[in-house]
Amino acid sequence: MAEPTDTHHDEVPDLSLSEGEEDEDNDEEQWQWMEEEADGVSVSCLFCQRSLNSVPETFQHCQSDHGVNILQLVKAHRLDDYGYIKMINYIRTVKCSGETLAALDGAVPWDSDEFMKPALPDDLLLQIDLEELVGAELVVDAVASGQAEALLQRAQQAEERAARSEEALARAMEDLQKLKVLAQGLVLNAGRPGPSCSGAIAELREDEDEAYFSSYGHYSIHEEMLKDKVRTESYRDFICGNPDVFKDKVVLDVGCGTGILSMFAARAGAKKVIAVDQSEIIYQAMDIVRSNQLENTITLIKGRIEDISLPVEKVDIIISEWMGYFLLFESMLDSVLFARDMYLAEGGSVYPSRCNISLAAVGDTEKHCDRIAFWDDVYGFKMECMKKAVVPEAVVEVLKPETVISEPTVIQTLDCNAVTTSELEFTADFTLKMTASTHCTEEISKQTSKLTEITLINAVVGYFDIFFDRGSTNKVMFSTSPQCSKTHWKQTVFLLENPIPVQSGDELLGRITVRKNRKDPRALLVTLNLADWRQTYSLQ
Repeated sequence: MAEPTDTHHDEVPDLSLSEGEEDEDNDEEQWQWMEEEADGVSVSCLFCQRSLNSVPETFQHCQSDHGVNILQLVKAHRLDDYGYIKMINYIRTVKCSGETLAALDGAVPWDSDEFMKPALPDDLLLQIDLEELVGAELVVDAVASGQAEALLQRAQQAEERAARSEEALARAMEDLQKLKVLAQGLVLNAGRPGPSCSGAIAELREDEDEAYFSSYGHYSIHEEMLKDKVRTESYRDFICGNPDVFKDKVVLDVGCGTGILSMFAARAGAKKVIAVDQSEIIYQAMDIVRSNQLENTITLIKGRIEDISLPVEKVDIIISEWMGYFLLFESMLDSVLFARDMYLAEGGSVYPSRCNISLAAVGDTEKHCDRIAFWDDVYGFKMECMKKAVVPEAVVEVLKPETVISEPTVIQTLDCNAVTTSELEFTADFTLKMTASTHCTEEISKQTSKLTEITLINAVVGYFDIFFDRGSTNKVMFSTSPQCSKTHWKQTVFLLENPIPVQSGDELLGRITVRKNRKDPRALLVTLNLADWRQTYSLQ
């Protein structure tokens, strides 16, 4: 926030920036285009994984690639707005083929009201004006066949449907508000004021944070996380392997998703578990909890932890799977720390309790040729300028362990029971000690017995380690290192435009700065200084 100026002085204030601030602003301008890319419209096809740029383009794609004319289906089955919505949700839910739709005769299979619930969050195919979309075609048909009277009747019916739709929408909005109030009333103390918000994430308005939580509303991301055995079994082994830690305790699960951690805690003997999540997946979590007869132990609350009030003053334990790519991407740790400072009782614990971020050098000539050198000659054309767009974008992928050519170095250690949000942005010096020479020139590769062969650093890899070890007998840890079992976090790779030659045994000094993107605090900007080279990367 800018400092207030004194209106009694006519002097123009000095607005010059320090060298560091200039670097930060240049970095922000350099990557601004990357953030603006996300503003484009994307419409998912009904029958394949392709995304299109508009609703008409999507309909055209469905007809040309899948043989399904959506507008013809609407007319053939005389669908009104409700019927069209049900049909779209039915196709997305059942994943039926074009042949199945073409073979329909008589009653349609999507007549049930269950298909009024969107199968895909923010589905643009459900947000169109159906009458406007097919109206022109209906006019041409009517005039051509001399059915002016029928056209007038259709227009009147359309007006009546529009009026009914507006009434139904008003009723739905009223019912939704009543349901929200009822749900909150079941779990919250209405008389308690909500906590005050501080920090970049806490200060985000709900509509500003909607995209982040919407991304966790679909089942697929939760399926991926649950199937990550390293992640899920580590939490299970710690929670269920330390019943003395959880027995008769009040536990808060921040960002509960499907509720798996909450159910582990309940199984370990927790007296009460409060599970909080803002995404739509919490409605499935409610069904899951009931299906496992744990509704008397687990209370689920929809909302951001920064915006709600809990039904208890304090909790004994906070559990959360908050880690993002490169540990800090998505800034969910901010919410965990907010919950810790607001609700954790004295002597309580946050789990995981500790985490490290590490870096290592990568020597992978094949990757460099594929991602960077590729642009030097593209079908005989020079496209080197594309490197300026490719290099600054951090890559999340699984590295081959044999491409790591240095000892790992820890650049940051976080104690989740003591760290502050300000410490989540940091600068650290580090040293990379070379241990291998995996990519040599033809001349030098013949000298396989020597340890001084020259190799090239093509990238720097970042990963993290997680520890559950506070006040427990059975300690658990896992790593996302390239040398360990693969996880859904993979590794974060920072590509170098120009490789750095090194020899085995060399020690390369570097500095890293990690900070939130001021325009999107859930994204990260990572600046690496290595030898005489400097580059800022965006992770978003």
